[in-house]
Amino acid sequence: MGDAVFGEIRFADQTLICPNFSTTFPSNRTVPPAFGGYFDLSASKEKVTGLELKMAEPGFWNDQETARRVSQEAAGLKGEVEEMESAQKKLQELGDYVKLAEEEGELSAFTEASADMEELTHKLDAIEMRTLLGGEHDKRNATLEIHAGSGGTEANDWSAMLLRMYLRFCERQKWKVTLLSESRGDETGYKSVSLRVEGRYAYGHLKSEAGVHRLVRISPFDAEKMRHTTFALVDVVPEFDDVEVDLDMADVRVETSTSQGAGGQSVNTTYSAIRLVHEPTGIVATCQNERSQQQNKETALRILKSRLYQLELERQEKKIKSIRGDMASAEWGNQIRSYVLHPYKMVKDHRTLEETQDAQEVLDGNLDRFVDAYLRMEVRSS
Repeated sequence: MGDAVFGEIRFADQTLICPNFSTTFPSNRTVPPAFGGYFDLSASKEKVTGLELKMAEPGFWNDQETARRVSQEAAGLKGEVEEMESAQKKLQELGDYVKLAEEEGELSAFTEASADMEELTHKLDAIEMRTLLGGEHDKRNATLEIHAGSGGTEANDWSAMLLRMYLRFCERQKWKVTLLSESRGDETGYKSVSLRVEGRYAYGHLKSEAGVHRLVRISPFDAEKMRHTTFALVDVVPEFDDVEVDLDMADVRVETSTSQGAGGQSVNTTYSAIRLVHEPTGIVATCQNERSQQQNKETALRILKSRLYQLELERQEKKIKSIRGDMASAEWGNQIRSYVLHPYKMVKDHRTLEETQDAQEVLDGNLDRFVDAYLRMEVRSS
């Protein structure tokens, strides 16, 4: 083979040596042991079978909410299994092809297979990302809220920019997004907005976004064209619709108001919007997107229970840390990420130090590099 460059691909328990693929598949790249580690293929196939048997039981669809959750889990897991089996088969075929070409001295065959290798690389990237989503709640749906900081119109517009960014990101992931509540700014943007994101690994991807986001730009609302620094708070919690939370409704204050968003004349003229306040903790949950007050109350109650459950998990985690000592890294300050649009363009995550000069691509919803860096940091710290 002379000066052929070899790249090593490890997939499950097999290792393929691929000549001349170093330009499309980095040399010595290792895919994590997803098939026997974070993602056990055999165990996943068994779980799919178990879920399908459960779905075939008489009376399964009597409980619509449980049936929906189980069927979604089965469909998502089945898709992952099929994707991994397809990648495994394709990798084996490419390995056999490369080996045969090497034996026959057909170096031109390596160039012809480059497109297939590039396509497989993208599939392995997605599989590798999924092995990082091993958190206890990563597979759950999520509630995402954006709250404008001080700054009036400029801050409200920054919230609208973040909303657009997250909607684009969710669209790329093919997740379902539902507007739960919104408080519009006086001139533009949002004072606050709340979304429900439904999709496999929604929380796992979005949890990296929780924190303060900082924008630096020339404000279009400033007649003197001065540079402004603006902040917005993003809050992300997993949805716990399948856990029991001991909630005394006597501790919950129920407030009603007219809805502000679209939804028909009746939505905007009746007191259908619901705001629940848990008096002992001060936790608030709101919903205004449904047509009836009862539907809004049920959705807000689900959000409130999720937040209370998340609070209890955080309390338990703090107890564990107090016993073993705080092993966390030093704090970077209030903002987790900065978006600089003037005097230069850069988006930088202050936790992972991941950065890019293509700020517009990030604001258009391409958050993959930041999500990936955060998940890798989380794995290392654990």
